[in-house]
Amino acid sequence: MELPVWLVALALVLAAIGALDRVLAPSMRWVLRRRMERAVARLNERLQRPIEPFKLMARQDRINRLVYDPVVTEAIAQHAHETGIPEPVAAEEARRYAREIVPGFSTLIYFGIAIRLARWLTRALYRVRIGRLDTQAIAAIDPNATVVFVMNHRSNMDYVLLTWLVSDRSTLSFAVGEWARVWPLSRLIRAMGAYFIRRRSRNTLYRKVLARYVQMATAEGVTQAIFPEGGLSLDGRVGPAKMGLLHYIVTGFRPRPRSGNASDNAAAQAPAAPPQGAHDVVFLPVALGYDRVLEDQLLLRAAKAGGRRFRARPFGVVQFLLRRLWGRLIGRDMRLGYAAVSFGPPLSLARFLAETDTAGAAETTRTEALAARLMQEVTRVVPILPVPLAAAALSSGATGRPALTAEAERLASRLRAAGAPLRLPGSDAGAAAMAGIDELIRRGVLRARRGRITSTASGAALIAFYAAPVFQHLDADAAKLARLPAPAALPSPETAGDRKSEET
Repeated sequence: MELPVWLVALALVLAAIGALDRVLAPSMRWVLRRRMERAVARLNERLQRPIEPFKLMARQDRINRLVYDPVVTEAIAQHAHETGIPEPVAAEEARRYAREIVPGFSTLIYFGIAIRLARWLTRALYRVRIGRLDTQAIAAIDPNATVVFVMNHRSNMDYVLLTWLVSDRSTLSFAVGEWARVWPLSRLIRAMGAYFIRRRSRNTLYRKVLARYVQMATAEGVTQAIFPEGGLSLDGRVGPAKMGLLHYIVTGFRPRPRSGNASDNAAAQAPAAPPQGAHDVVFLPVALGYDRVLEDQLLLRAAKAGGRRFRARPFGVVQFLLRRLWGRLIGRDMRLGYAAVSFGPPLSLARFLAETDTAGAAETTRTEALAARLMQEVTRVVPILPVPLAAAALSSGATGRPALTAEAERLASRLRAAGAPLRLPGSDAGAAAMAGIDELIRRGVLRARRGRITSTASGAALIAFYAAPVFQHLDADAAKLARLPAPAALPSPETAGDRKSEET
């Protein structure tokens, strides 16, 4: 029997594909999975908080678990009833939301690529310092508790900076807004364990799916990082918290009920513990500060326009990074000053609910109290760096370097008395402020003429932006912050009058 050559070749190709699919591929997957498990085991020995099994599950398995959760299936039925659509259509809509929300996670991408890139980028742009860190309090956190980092949001560098700084302790799962849902960035962010959220969505079914994922991840011990402000700060201050993610965590948490027996009165006075087998939730306040926020001009324009629509130019971003890279290659220090991170005292959710429990208190009220407490702690540990201190000194109206130095030292003394973490080079606040002044002059925000330091026409808004954290530390209310110098009020060579200035 004769067969055409092409038919024999086709049969061999199909046989090879079948052997690959049925024999070789499963074997290779088994080998690779064993290697991955050994690598994860070695990582968990090094990490203070090991990678949670929930994060290592296949993404499709987590999606199925979320879609078939009883709360989600009930929400699907209710959504179908309210909208009049068939229940299978509503179920497919919920599955689409789940695929959008649920992240993947790759230990290779996270530790092999993301951490190294974050370390290189952060060190290339800033001199990094730790503002405040109570190592004993952090070490005392229950190893079985779910840790949630609660952060202020100054820059998109926040993600990069914190990911690198805690890489030897844990992996982080960030809540990321719509800005990052751009291919291929979305693939990388999802592979790092971050999940996407629609901040302005009013879809009830979407909100229920998102809430159940957050509650599920929290119950499984996934270390998370959230920005309760809901967006970048437009004025440099720590703003009030939005209730969304915090509300989901509080409503999904079920502490063990107190005993009603009189003999257990002492136990009733103790902080409530999570139910048997459940995780406590420990919030860790985190505050970040920068000598230069990369998006400062964009934020000021958005604040002036009264919205949050940022129009960054990709070419400008690439040009900015290439200019820094070229400076590093030729041996110049192209960094943007200091960046600092401070950590506040951990707050147990079980203990907080026990201490603030009142008869008939609504969950919304408890969430509002928790949010206010957390944002207060975040505000207290915002680090003060040379440029913010210099900007606050400039707001006094002083123009000469001696007067600015004296004002900076006075402000530093008040900040220390208020308990603010100062991260200044050396112990001389005046010299640190002068370094901040020089940095602002290099940026073109200030100008030095005949011994006077004055603002440029476009620099007053930036000075107020960077000075705001200092005045917030000093318990300045909104009226005091509103009295920060406007562009016309900042001293200039034409309006300085006969104010005496000294050459230095």
